[in-house]
Amino acid sequence: MALNRNLGQAARAKNDEFYTQLADIEKELIHYKSHFKGKIVYCNCDDPTVSNFFYYFSNNFEILGLQKLVTTCYKNRQRDLFSQHDVERAIKLEYDGFRKGDRMPNINDIGITKLEEDGDFRSPECIELLKQADVVVTNPPFSLFREYVAQLMEYKKKFIIIGNKNAITYKEFFPLIKENKIWVGNTTMSRDLLFDIPEDYACELVKNKKEGSSYKIVEGIVKGRSPSIWFTNLDNAKRNEDLILFKSYTPEEYPHYDNYDAIEVSKTKEIPKNWGGNGSSDHFSGQI
Repeated sequence: MALNRNLGQAARAKNDEFYTQLADIEKELIHYKSHFKGKIVYCNCDDPTVSNFFYYFSNNFEILGLQKLVTTCYKNRQRDLFSQHDVERAIKLEYDGFRKGDRMPNINDIGITKLEEDGDFRSPECIELLKQADVVVTNPPFSLFREYVAQLMEYKKKFIIIGNKNAITYKEFFPLIKENKIWVGNTTMSRDLLFDIPEDYACELVKNKKEGSSYKIVEGIVKGRSPSIWFTNLDNAKRNEDLILFKSYTPEEYPHYDNYDAIEVSKTKEIPKNWGGNGSSDHFSGQI
C-alpha cells in the first residue's frame, strides 16, 4: 500500500510539472492590462527560475505599470544562476523594476531569498505573501486545484489561473461559476493548451501515449497537451459581449434532468432563447 501511494504521488507530481508557454501567456494576459497598474502580482506555483510568468511580467513591468512582482514555488529543482545549485531549498524572486537606463531586467535588480519553508502555496510563509498580493497569476498543480481555488476565495484575491476544463464539473467549483465568482478567461474553451514538460516525462509520453492526444511535437520538441483553460475573476471585453441566441426551446430537443431544474444543451450556440426554467418560456438574454 505504501509503495503504491508513493508511486501515485510521484506520478501526480510529474504530471503537474507543466510549464506554460510564453505565447499562451501573452495571448491571454493582453486582455487584462488595465488590471495590473500599480498592483503587486504574485505567481505562487511557478518555479521562478524557469517560469514564463516571471519572464512575461518582468519584461513588461514598466508597460503594465506594476508595483512589484513576486514568484515562489514548491522547492526549486533547477541548477542555475538563481538557485546557486541549492536544489533542496525553495526560493522567492522579488522584482520591483529595472534600474533607470536599463531596457531589460537585470539579475542585480532581482531579489533572491531562500524561503524558510518548502514554498508550498499552503505554507504560512507563502500565505503571508498571498495576503500582500493584489493579483495572483499562475498555473497551479491540477491535482490540488480545488484546494488552490478555495484558498483564493478565502483571501478574496483577484486572479488569472489555468485549470483543467473538467474543473467546471467539480462540486466545489461549479457553484463559484454559478454565483458569478469565477468565469472563463478570453481563450476559448475549444482550444487546448500546450505545455513545456520535463524531458523524462516527454520520453514517457512518446513511448506510451498517442501523438495528438497527450502530446504534440512542435518544431521537434515534445509539448504536453492538456484540456486546460484560463479561469479568472477579472473583467474582460469578451465577458461583456452579447451572446446571440437564435434557437427556441422544445421538450423534444432539450431533455430535462430528473433531479435538477435544468435542460441538456450540448453547445453554447444551441442555448434556447426562450428557456426560463420549469418549462417556462420567459425570454432571457445571456452574456459570456
